[in-house]
Amino acid sequence: MRKVKSVLVSAVLAVAGLAATAVTPAQAATGGEYVALGDSYASGVGAGHYDSASGDCKRSTLSYPALWAGVHDEYKLTDVSCSGATIADVRADQLSALSTDTDFVTLTVGGNDAQFSSVVQACLTQSDSYCKTATEWMSYYAKNQLVDELAALYKDIKTRAPHADVTVLGYPQALSATGTCPLIDLSAAKRTYMNAFADALAEGTRAAAAKEPVTFLDVRAAFKGHGACGSDPWINDLNAGTEVFHPKLEGYIAGYYGQLEAHWA
Repeated sequence: MRKVKSVLVSAVLAVAGLAATAVTPAQAATGGEYVALGDSYASGVGAGHYDSASGDCKRSTLSYPALWAGVHDEYKLTDVSCSGATIADVRADQLSALSTDTDFVTLTVGGNDAQFSSVVQACLTQSDSYCKTATEWMSYYAKNQLVDELAALYKDIKTRAPHADVTVLGYPQALSATGTCPLIDLSAAKRTYMNAFADALAEGTRAAAAKEPVTFLDVRAAFKGHGACGSDPWINDLNAGTEVFHPKLEGYIAGYYGQLEAHWA
Protein backbone atom coordinates (compact mmCIF):
# COMPACT_ATOMS: atom_id res chain seq x y z
CA MET A 1 0.00 0.00 0.00
CA ARG A 2 2.86 2.42 0.81
CA LYS A 3 4.41 1.83 -2.62
CA VAL A 4 1.08 2.50 -4.29
CA LYS A 5 0.82 5.76 -2.36
CA SER A 6 4.34 6.70 -3.43
CA VAL A 7 3.37 6.28 -7.08
CA LEU A 8 0.24 8.36 -6.44
CA VAL A 9 2.28 11.18 -4.90
CA SER A 10 4.67 11.23 -7.86
CA ALA A 11 1.75 11.30 -10.28
CA VAL A 12 0.04 14.14 -8.39
CA LEU A 13 3.26 16.16 -8.37
CA ALA A 14 3.71 15.68 -12.09
CA VAL A 15 0.11 16.63 -12.89
CA ALA A 16 0.37 19.70 -10.68
CA GLY A 17 3.58 20.77 -12.41
CA LEU A 18 5.48 20.47 -9.15
CA ALA A 19 7.98 17.77 -10.05
CA ALA A 20 10.83 19.96 -8.82
CA THR A 21 9.74 19.21 -5.27
CA ALA A 22 11.92 16.46 -3.81
CA VAL A 23 10.08 13.15 -3.75
CA THR A 24 12.79 10.61 -3.08
CA PRO A 25 13.08 9.04 0.37
CA ALA A 26 15.41 11.14 2.50
CA GLN A 27 18.72 9.59 3.49
CA ALA A 28 18.25 10.86 7.05
CA ALA A 29 15.17 8.71 7.57
CA THR A 30 15.89 5.52 9.50
CA GLY A 31 12.42 4.01 9.58
CA GLY A 32 9.98 3.58 12.42
CA GLU A 33 6.73 4.94 13.78
CA TYR A 34 5.28 8.25 12.53
CA VAL A 35 2.41 9.94 14.37
CA ALA A 36 0.56 12.92 12.86
CA LEU A 37 -1.23 15.28 15.26
CA GLY A 38 -3.16 18.50 14.82
CA ASP A 39 -6.10 20.33 13.32
CA SER A 40 -7.65 20.73 9.86
CA TYR A 41 -4.40 21.90 8.28
CA ALA A 42 -2.81 18.65 9.42
CA SER A 43 -5.78 16.47 8.49
CA GLY A 44 -5.83 17.90 4.96
CA VAL A 45 -9.09 19.82 4.86
CA GLY A 46 -9.27 21.45 1.44
CA ALA A 47 -7.43 18.66 -0.40
CA GLY A 48 -10.52 16.46 -0.75
CA HIS A 49 -10.32 12.65 -0.84
CA TYR A 50 -11.41 12.27 2.80
CA ASP A 51 -11.26 8.91 4.51
CA SER A 52 -14.87 8.11 5.37
CA ALA A 53 -13.70 6.30 8.49
CA SER A 54 -12.36 9.60 9.86
CA GLY A 55 -15.84 11.14 10.04
CA ASP A 56 -15.93 14.80 11.03
CA CYS A 57 -12.15 14.80 11.47
CA LYS A 58 -11.95 14.86 7.64
CA ARG A 59 -8.56 13.21 7.28
CA SER A 60 -7.58 13.38 3.63
CA THR A 61 -5.59 10.65 1.91
CA LEU A 62 -3.67 13.56 0.35
CA SER A 63 -2.87 15.48 3.55
CA TYR A 64 0.76 16.35 4.16
CA PRO A 65 1.21 13.44 6.62
CA ALA A 66 -0.27 11.01 4.06
CA LEU A 67 1.84 12.44 1.23
CA TRP A 68 5.03 12.16 3.27
CA ALA A 69 4.27 8.66 4.54
CA GLY A 70 3.39 7.58 1.00
CA VAL A 71 6.91 8.40 -0.12
CA HIS A 72 8.64 7.19 3.07
CA ASP A 73 7.22 3.70 3.14
CA GLU A 74 9.77 2.69 5.75
CA TYR A 75 7.59 4.58 8.24
CA LYS A 76 4.25 3.42 9.60
CA LEU A 77 1.84 6.36 9.84
CA THR A 78 -0.69 6.73 12.65
CA ASP A 79 -2.75 9.81 11.77
CA VAL A 80 -4.96 11.11 14.57
CA SER A 81 -5.25 14.71 13.33
CA CYS A 82 -8.76 16.12 13.34
CA SER A 83 -10.51 19.09 11.80
CA GLY A 84 -11.45 21.64 14.44
CA ALA A 85 -8.92 20.40 16.99
CA THR A 86 -7.61 22.79 19.63
CA ILE A 87 -4.58 22.36 21.86
CA ALA A 88 -6.85 20.84 24.50
CA ASP A 89 -8.27 18.40 21.96
CA VAL A 90 -4.81 17.29 20.88
CA ARG A 91 -3.86 16.70 24.50
CA ALA A 92 -7.09 14.86 25.36
CA ASP A 93 -7.72 12.87 22.18
CA GLN A 94 -4.49 12.53 20.21
CA LEU A 95 -1.47 12.23 22.51
CA SER A 96 -2.41 8.65 23.42
CA ALA A 97 -1.12 7.66 19.96
CA LEU A 98 2.43 8.49 21.11
CA SER A 99 4.81 6.12 22.86
CA THR A 100 8.48 5.52 23.51
CA ASP A 101 8.52 3.73 20.14
CA THR A 102 7.45 6.85 18.23
CA ASP A 103 10.24 8.10 15.96
CA PHE A 104 8.64 11.04 14.14
CA VAL A 105 5.83 13.43 15.09
CA THR A 106 4.30 16.23 13.03
CA LEU A 107 1.87 18.83 14.33
CA THR A 108 -0.09 21.84 13.15
CA VAL A 109 -2.36 23.37 15.79
CA GLY A 110 -3.22 26.70 17.41
CA GLY A 111 -5.43 28.32 14.80
CA ASN A 112 -8.64 27.20 16.46
CA ASP A 113 -7.36 28.36 19.86
CA ALA A 114 -6.86 31.78 18.26
CA GLN A 115 -10.47 31.71 16.99
CA PHE A 116 -9.42 31.61 13.33
CA SER A 117 -12.92 30.84 12.03
CA SER A 118 -14.55 33.58 14.11
CA VAL A 119 -11.98 36.14 13.03
CA VAL A 120 -12.46 35.20 9.38
CA GLN A 121 -16.25 35.48 9.77
CA ALA A 122 -15.87 38.91 11.36
CA CYS A 123 -13.69 40.15 8.54
CA LEU A 124 -16.03 38.76 5.87
CA THR A 125 -19.19 40.27 7.33
CA GLN A 126 -18.18 43.35 9.30
CA SER A 127 -16.42 46.65 8.61
CA ASP A 128 -12.72 47.23 8.04
CA SER A 129 -12.38 48.66 11.53
CA TYR A 130 -14.13 45.67 13.10
CA CYS A 131 -11.84 43.32 11.18
CA LYS A 132 -8.82 45.31 12.37
CA THR A 133 -9.91 45.05 16.00
CA ALA A 134 -10.64 41.32 15.77
CA THR A 135 -7.35 40.46 14.09
CA GLU A 136 -5.27 42.64 16.40
CA TRP A 137 -6.90 41.18 19.50
CA MET A 138 -6.27 37.58 18.47
CA SER A 139 -2.80 38.43 17.11
CA TYR A 140 -1.89 39.61 20.61
CA TYR A 141 -3.09 36.29 21.99
CA ALA A 142 -1.13 34.38 19.32
CA LYS A 143 2.12 36.14 20.18
CA ASN A 144 1.70 35.84 23.95
CA GLN A 145 -0.59 33.34 25.68
CA LEU A 146 -0.62 30.92 22.76
CA VAL A 147 3.17 30.65 22.94
CA ASP A 148 3.01 29.26 26.47
CA GLU A 149 0.12 26.95 25.63
CA LEU A 150 1.89 25.50 22.61
CA ALA A 151 5.18 25.13 24.47
CA ALA A 152 3.41 23.16 27.19
CA LEU A 153 1.90 20.89 24.54
CA TYR A 154 5.30 20.33 22.93
CA LYS A 155 6.67 19.38 26.33
CA ASP A 156 3.89 16.82 26.79
CA ILE A 157 4.59 15.38 23.33
CA LYS A 158 8.29 15.00 24.11
CA THR A 159 7.50 13.36 27.44
CA ARG A 160 5.33 10.74 25.76
CA ALA A 161 7.65 10.30 22.75
CA PRO A 162 11.14 11.03 24.14
CA HIS A 163 13.00 9.58 21.15
CA ALA A 164 10.97 11.29 18.43
CA ASP A 165 11.85 14.07 16.03
CA VAL A 166 9.02 16.53 16.75
CA THR A 167 8.34 18.81 13.78
CA VAL A 168 5.79 21.62 13.91
CA LEU A 169 4.47 23.14 10.70
CA GLY A 170 2.94 26.62 10.85
CA TYR A 171 0.21 28.43 8.93
CA PRO A 172 0.45 30.40 5.66
CA GLN A 173 -0.98 33.79 4.87
CA ALA A 174 -4.42 33.05 3.47
CA LEU A 175 -4.94 35.91 1.03
CA SER A 176 -3.34 37.36 -2.04
CA ALA A 177 -2.77 41.11 -1.76
CA THR A 178 -4.41 41.64 -5.15
CA GLY A 179 -7.14 39.96 -7.17
CA THR A 180 -10.88 39.52 -6.84
CA CYS A 181 -12.61 37.31 -4.29
CA PRO A 182 -15.89 35.65 -5.32
CA LEU A 183 -19.09 36.30 -3.38
CA ILE A 184 -17.60 38.93 -1.05
CA ASP A 185 -14.74 41.06 -2.29
CA LEU A 186 -12.31 41.88 0.50
CA SER A 187 -10.79 45.32 0.78
CA ALA A 188 -7.04 45.80 0.71
CA ALA A 189 -7.21 46.76 4.38
CA LYS A 190 -8.98 43.55 5.38
CA ARG A 191 -6.49 41.47 3.43
CA THR A 192 -3.65 43.21 5.24
CA TYR A 193 -5.24 42.65 8.65
CA MET A 194 -6.00 38.99 7.98
CA ASN A 195 -2.53 38.26 6.69
CA ALA A 196 -1.03 40.02 9.71
CA PHE A 197 -3.08 37.68 11.89
CA ALA A 198 -1.68 34.70 9.98
CA ASP A 199 1.80 36.10 10.56
CA ALA A 200 1.09 36.35 14.28
CA LEU A 201 0.05 32.68 14.36
CA ALA A 202 3.22 31.68 12.55
CA GLU A 203 5.45 33.80 14.77
CA GLY A 204 3.75 32.60 17.94
CA THR A 205 4.30 29.02 16.83
CA ARG A 206 7.93 29.77 16.05
CA ALA A 207 8.43 31.30 19.50
CA ALA A 208 6.85 28.27 21.18
CA ALA A 209 9.11 25.93 19.21
CA ALA A 210 12.13 27.88 20.43
CA LYS A 211 10.89 27.93 24.02
CA GLU A 212 10.34 24.17 24.26
CA PRO A 213 12.76 23.15 21.52
CA VAL A 214 11.22 21.35 18.57
CA THR A 215 11.71 21.83 14.84
CA PHE A 216 9.57 24.60 13.32
CA LEU A 217 8.87 24.70 9.59
CA ASP A 218 7.57 28.04 8.32
CA VAL A 219 5.41 27.55 5.23
CA ARG A 220 4.74 31.22 4.51
CA ALA A 221 7.51 31.67 1.95
CA ALA A 222 6.39 28.58 0.04
CA PHE A 223 2.84 29.98 -0.23
CA LYS A 224 3.98 33.50 -1.18
CA GLY A 225 2.15 34.62 -4.33
CA HIS A 226 -0.36 31.77 -3.99
CA GLY A 227 -2.95 33.16 -1.59
CA ALA A 228 -6.70 32.88 -2.08
CA CYS A 229 -8.33 35.35 -4.46
CA GLY A 230 -5.09 35.75 -6.43
CA SER A 231 -4.04 34.63 -9.90
CA ASP A 232 -2.46 31.31 -8.86
CA PRO A 233 -4.13 30.29 -5.59
CA TRP A 234 -3.03 27.31 -3.53
CA ILE A 235 -5.64 28.20 -0.92
CA ASN A 236 -9.40 27.79 -1.27
CA ASP A 237 -11.45 30.95 -1.70
CA LEU A 238 -14.97 31.84 -0.61
CA ASN A 239 -16.63 29.32 -2.93
CA ALA A 240 -15.20 26.46 -0.86
CA GLY A 241 -17.73 26.58 2.02
CA THR A 242 -16.27 25.04 5.16
CA GLU A 243 -12.93 24.58 3.37
CA VAL A 244 -12.50 28.33 2.81
CA PHE A 245 -8.94 29.57 3.45
CA HIS A 246 -7.62 26.03 3.78
CA PRO A 247 -4.95 24.86 1.32
CA LYS A 248 -5.89 23.22 -1.93
CA LEU A 249 -4.07 20.06 -2.98
CA GLU A 250 -1.36 22.20 -4.59
CA GLY A 251 -0.79 23.89 -1.26
CA TYR A 252 -0.46 20.64 0.62
CA ILE A 253 1.97 19.29 -1.97
CA ALA A 254 4.22 22.27 -2.63
CA GLY A 255 3.70 24.16 0.61
CA TYR A 256 3.45 21.59 3.37
CA TYR A 257 4.81 18.34 1.95
CA GLY A 258 7.58 20.26 0.19
CA GLN A 259 8.76 21.88 3.41
CA LEU A 260 8.55 18.60 5.30
CA GLU A 261 10.53 16.75 2.65
CA ALA A 262 13.19 19.46 2.56
CA HIS A 263 13.62 19.08 6.33
CA TRP A 264 14.56 15.42 5.82
CA ALA A 265 16.64 15.83 2.66
